[in-house]
Amino acid sequence: MDTPVSQKHVIIGTAGHVDHGKSTLITALTGINPDRLKEEQERGMTIDLGFASLSLPSGQVVGIVDVPGHERFLKNMLAGAGGVDVVLLVIAADEGIMPQTREHLDILRLLDVKAGVVALTKCDLVDAEWLQLVTDEVRQFLQDTPLSDSPIIPVSAVTGQGLDDLRTALQRAVERVPSREVNAPFRLPIDRVFTLAGAGTVVTGTLVSGRVRVGDAVEILPPGLQSRARQIQVHGRRVEEAVAGSRVAINLPGVEKSQVERGMVCTPPGLFRPTQAFDAQVTLLPDAAKGLTQRARIRVYLGTAEVIGRLSLLDSERLDAGSQGMVQIRLEKPLVAARGDRFVIRTYSPMFTIGGGIVLEPHAPRHRRFDPAVLERLHSLLKGDPAQKVLAILAQSPAGLDEAELARRAETASHHLATLLQQLEREGRAVRVGDVWFARTVLQDLQERTKQTLQRYHQQNPLRAGMPREELRSTVAKGLSPRLFEALLTRWQEEGAIALQGAIVRLADFTIRLNERQQRLAERVAQAIREGKATPPPVSIIAQQVGAPPDAVRAMIQVLVEMGELVRLEEDLFFHREVLEELAELVRRAIREKGSLSVGEFRDLTGSSRKFAVPLLEYFDSIHLTRRVGDVRVLAEGG
Repeated sequence: MDTPVSQKHVIIGTAGHVDHGKSTLITALTGINPDRLKEEQERGMTIDLGFASLSLPSGQVVGIVDVPGHERFLKNMLAGAGGVDVVLLVIAADEGIMPQTREHLDILRLLDVKAGVVALTKCDLVDAEWLQLVTDEVRQFLQDTPLSDSPIIPVSAVTGQGLDDLRTALQRAVERVPSREVNAPFRLPIDRVFTLAGAGTVVTGTLVSGRVRVGDAVEILPPGLQSRARQIQVHGRRVEEAVAGSRVAINLPGVEKSQVERGMVCTPPGLFRPTQAFDAQVTLLPDAAKGLTQRARIRVYLGTAEVIGRLSLLDSERLDAGSQGMVQIRLEKPLVAARGDRFVIRTYSPMFTIGGGIVLEPHAPRHRRFDPAVLERLHSLLKGDPAQKVLAILAQSPAGLDEAELARRAETASHHLATLLQQLEREGRAVRVGDVWFARTVLQDLQERTKQTLQRYHQQNPLRAGMPREELRSTVAKGLSPRLFEALLTRWQEEGAIALQGAIVRLADFTIRLNERQQRLAERVAQAIREGKATPPPVSIIAQQVGAPPDAVRAMIQVLVEMGELVRLEEDLFFHREVLEELAELVRRAIREKGSLSVGEFRDLTGSSRKFAVPLLEYFDSIHLTRRVGDVRVLAEGG
C-alpha cells in the first residue's frame, strides 16, 4: 500500500557520545538493528549511518537516522545530520555528558534543529539518586539551547523501561515540527549507494524538499548524470511518490555505482547547478577553539557533502568565537547548495567544529569586501521573504533573466515563481520586457547610464543628431541581445527619456544647434542639393557654389543628414528629402498610368542618368514604395 502523501513526513536523528547506546536503543524501539555493516556488529560500535523506521503511538511512521558517536567518524555523523527534523539525544546514565555529546548538540544547533527528546540510557545500571543527579546535570547542560524544555526520559533497552514514554515524547516532538516544503523542486542528498541484483544502482537519502514520482527524470549533481526514478521506496515499501521529509531509496537505471558517491544530490534535470562559491552568514560557536581570519581554510559540511574551501570575510577583518558575519566561501570542488541551506564548518587541521551558517546566495560572484550594496542584499536575503529572494537574484542580473533561468537560480517551482513575479510587478519592484524580467533598480540604473552616455556623446559631437544604436548597446549594455536592447529603447522612448531616429538614439530634449555661420552654410549646401533635383552635384561642385572648403561641405552634409534634411543613398550621393518626396510621387503616378516602370523610363522621366536612376529606384524599393519584378518596378502593396 502506498504511503499517503498528505501525512507529515519527519526524520528523527540520533546524537550522542560513543558507547552511550544509540543503536541499541533504536533496535529496542523499532526492532531494526541500524548497524548494517558486519564490522559494526562485530565491534559493537557504529561506524557509518544507519537507518530504521519507527511507528509512533498515533500510527504515524517516521524515519530514523542513527549516527556514529565516535569523533573519528564525525564526518559520517554530519552526512546524516543535515536531514534531521527531531533529535533523539542519547546520554548514558552511568557516564553523563561527554565530549561528543557536546559536539553533536552544537552541530544540531548550527543546523537549526529545534525539536528533540533526551533519552537517559542504561538507567538499569544506576540507582535512583544517581539518576536524579544525572538528570539535573543534563537539564543544566541544555539551558540556553533549543532543547532546554525537551523531556528527559530514563530508558533501558535491556529491560524495556521508559520505551513507551519515549515513543510518546517523540510523538509530541514530531507534532511540533513544521512540514517541509513539498512544492519546491525535489532534492535528495545522497548518503548511500549500492546495487541490487536485477535492479542496478540504488541511492538513498533524506528528501529535503519537493516530491519525486516513479518515472520522473533525475539528474545527479555535480557530475550531471541523467537517469529516471524507475522504482522508489520509503521505509522499505515501494511507493509511486515520495515527499519531503521521507527516507527515500531510488533505483536509477543507466547509472553505474562507481559513478555515484555520498555528497552528490539527485534533482530535477536542469533546475540546479553545482557551485564553487556561495555567500552566507556564518556563526561561530561561543567556545570555538579559535576565530577565523581572512582566507582561512576550512571544511564545509553541507547536505551529505564535505568540501574544503576558503573564507572571505565580507564585513569584518576577523570573526571571533561567538560572533556572526557575512562571508563568501570559495570551494575547492563543486557541491550543490540552495538558498536557506544550513551547513557546518570545521577547521582544516586539526579538525574541530567551530561554527556553521546559512546559504544566502548559492552562486556568488566575487565581491569587494565591505561593499554596502552587497551587504544590504545579503541581509535582505537573510530575512527569508521568497519574493525578496527572487528580487535579489534579479538585482544581481544586469542582463535580466527569463522565467526558466530565474526558476533555476531561485530553485523555485515555475508556478510559484509566476505568483512571486506578479506580486513584484504589482509592487513596481520587477519589470517584464518581452520575455525577460528585470529588477526595477537594474533598469533604472541602465537607463541612467544610457542617458549619461548619450549626454557625453552629445557634448563631444554637437553636430550629430545622436549615437548609433549598436555603438550605444556595446557601450552600456553589451550583455543584452540587440532584440532586447531595442525593446528597452522603445520603452524608454515611450517614457519620454530618449528619442529614436532611424539607427540613431538621442536624448529626448536634444537638438543640433548651429551658430550663425554654420546655419548660413547649412542653408546654402541644402539649397544646392535641392536645386540639383534628380542629379545633385558632387561635393567639389557644391564647394565652389557656396565658397567653402570641400571638408567643411562634407561635414555640413553629415549634419544635414543627421537632422533629416538630406538622405544618403550611396557613399557620396545625397538627395534633399523634399526632392525624394517629389520623385516618389512622380514614380507613383507613372506606375499607376502604365502599370510598371523601367530604369530607362525613370531616367527619361527625371532627365537624369543611370548613375542616379538606379540608386533612386533601389531607395524606393527599400522604403516599400516599389518592388522589382524582372527589369521593371511595380508599386509595392500600400505604395
